[in-house]
Amino acid sequence: MATEQYTFQGWMGLDKESAKGNMVWQEFPKDTIKPFDEADVDIQVSHAGICGSDLHTLSAGWGPTAYPCCVGHEIVGKAVRVGSKVEKGIKVGDRVGVGAQNASCQNQKGDCEECQNGLENHCMNATNTFADKYPGGGTSYGGYSDYHRATSHFVFKIPEKIASEDAAPMLCGGITLYSPLKDNGCGPGKKVGIIGVGGLGHFGVLFAKALGADKVVGISRKAEKKADVLKLGADEYISTDEDPDWAQHHARSLDLIVCTVSNSKMPLMDYLSLLKVKGTFVQVGAPEDKLPDLTAFAFIAKGVTLKGSMIGPPAQIEEMLDFVVEKDIKPMIELFPMEKANDAIKRFNTGQMRYRITLVNEKHT
Repeated sequence: MATEQYTFQGWMGLDKESAKGNMVWQEFPKDTIKPFDEADVDIQVSHAGICGSDLHTLSAGWGPTAYPCCVGHEIVGKAVRVGSKVEKGIKVGDRVGVGAQNASCQNQKGDCEECQNGLENHCMNATNTFADKYPGGGTSYGGYSDYHRATSHFVFKIPEKIASEDAAPMLCGGITLYSPLKDNGCGPGKKVGIIGVGGLGHFGVLFAKALGADKVVGISRKAEKKADVLKLGADEYISTDEDPDWAQHHARSLDLIVCTVSNSKMPLMDYLSLLKVKGTFVQVGAPEDKLPDLTAFAFIAKGVTLKGSMIGPPAQIEEMLDFVVEKDIKPMIELFPMEKANDAIKRFNTGQMRYRITLVNEKHT
């Protein structure tokens, strides 16, 4: 399909109010679209997941946003244009996906230490899938749209056995939990806690159980999620609002904790008390201001490790997709038509969705 036969257009955030469900459907400014490179793939978008990062960007919560922007970095669709230098066996007509990262210096010279060691997600010259600039010119526009252009190193063929509506949120939400669990030894012999069992955390429960952890504990504020979390595979559930002594009751009980909470008022000191001696705490949630204060003794006394994790490199995303097929992992998804994206944002803002939202571009399905 030639470029002239389709239009790059989508739901655009024009100001901070767009985060409240006030995006506008319009064409992307033509002079800002990334020039097609022979290592690129154009994707006809059929599905796009909604991620908390989309809202942080639309509201300029993490810093100034260059409006207008089109968010969405959990993209699945059909390859409609494939450059002559594209590898991975991607062909026109293949079902493919893109996550939160669209490029790194690997697409240029690949000369940074991170890219050379397969850690492209930590590249200093990485390009986010939306609201960012490409080194060679052009703006990245996301997946709340009809078409998306991506550098092929960050495009993945979607296995046949994964439904598109399930695959989309795995490309950011899924890898954000799979990566720290896999990198920190989640498996037999480990007791693992997932703090914040929402859109991200529910993937953590699914993956921790599938990786073979001896015990998986879901930790959230409200007791209302308990039935869902146990259904997802957790062995135990802690409601921090319902049990005033939860930190004491469960002290030194977990080897590994992954925290998805993005709240500067979360009880971080109490969370750390749940770790065993030499345990590991991995933060993946990103508050818009800062993490809560903590004392040095929170980690000195037990020799615990505090770490962070951000998505995952391309090779690990492909590994995750294969693992999902092997273990037949099925996330909990709500579907909205692409034309109702503003309604979906409003639903997301209520915090009541269970547990991810995928937009369906019905004209492309």
